[in-house]
Amino acid sequence: MIFCLCAALCEGIDLQAAGVAAAGIGAEFTPSPDQFGTFFSASTFGLFFGALIGGRLADSIGRKTVLVVSVGLFGVFSLLTALASDVQSLTWARLLTGLGLGGALPMLLALVSESSGLQQQSARVAMVYAATPFGGAIVSLISLAVSASHWRWIFIVGGVLPLLLAPLIAFGMSESPAFRRETQTDGSPKRGSFAAIVAQGRALRTALLWLSFFLGLLLLYLLLNWLPTLLVTDGLTRLQAATAQIGFNIGGGLAALFIGYLLGGRLRNAGIIITFVALPVLVVALAKAPAEFAMIFVIVFFLGCSVLAAQAFLYAMAPLSYPTSIRGVGVGAAVAVGRIGSIVGPKLGGFLKTAGHGPSQLLLDLVPIVVLGSICALLLAWHTRSRGDEYNLHKNNQL
Repeated sequence: MIFCLCAALCEGIDLQAAGVAAAGIGAEFTPSPDQFGTFFSASTFGLFFGALIGGRLADSIGRKTVLVVSVGLFGVFSLLTALASDVQSLTWARLLTGLGLGGALPMLLALVSESSGLQQQSARVAMVYAATPFGGAIVSLISLAVSASHWRWIFIVGGVLPLLLAPLIAFGMSESPAFRRETQTDGSPKRGSFAAIVAQGRALRTALLWLSFFLGLLLLYLLLNWLPTLLVTDGLTRLQAATAQIGFNIGGGLAALFIGYLLGGRLRNAGIIITFVALPVLVVALAKAPAEFAMIFVIVFFLGCSVLAAQAFLYAMAPLSYPTSIRGVGVGAAVAVGRIGSIVGPKLGGFLKTAGHGPSQLLLDLVPIVVLGSICALLLAWHTRSRGDEYNLHKNNQL
């Protein structure tokens, strides 16, 4: 748990490094909005392939090996990002960083899920995921401690920490106990088979999981990358925008922990409904809010709560949806589909901004997407609406 928490924290730092460094990058390289959108999407494009490849390999060679390699990769390429000399090299470095980031996250989810009892699974997966927005809060604090022109330090920190962590994981962490126990039996799905994730009645659950991940991550990454810029455009100072971004991450981290607790108890359904109903309401509230820092900070804080609680729910559901023999490829595929949304989100923000949409209109444009994503997630929750369903699923997974 400790190693996975630390890895998720490092992942959160690197995932949000581009967004908080955007002001300094913009001042130095003066990219167009479309180039900025491509830069923001580059790491998530790498994340897509990293999640697919990492998930596929994890069911054959183990979760721990893939995690160590992935953490080392995103550490190395984050350092190389700090050496970029133009927008093109910057974008390529972020793309390669994404390969490591994409391979790491499915492994964290699988390792925590397979190392926990049934009663602790949802809470522990949500706890590890909660470390990601806390990592985002840390990188936002770093951006406040250095001037915009020193943006390279953000990527240096994002590279050094995982490179220190990777050997510690390699020598100090055990392989997943469920993976070690797993043996292939005649007639069971081929280890790591993509076809197996929709076989044996898993098609509907997989489809809902994929749609929820795609739409949820589209919104999340658009906000992570464009929110500071939108707030500054709307009249806030750089310091106020960075502070609001910190609030977004801290609120999200706390909410992710809380939703993990609720998923294991009687208030599971109420917590899920409140989370997904609040999402479109808060997006509209932010679009309509006047440019007053106190009000915007409160709205952004609760928006972070709802967006990241929603993600914590999806990440808790993903490992439960597949048996051990295909859990790596199943979770990896769900994360990869989500990464397509991560790619579309920043590009969509750049397209809307280039088309002349101001901050308020851009946020209102997102409301139909948010509503559809909430409906898909609520259907997924209904599909696994009782602990009895999850218990039976868990038993079948272990079998």
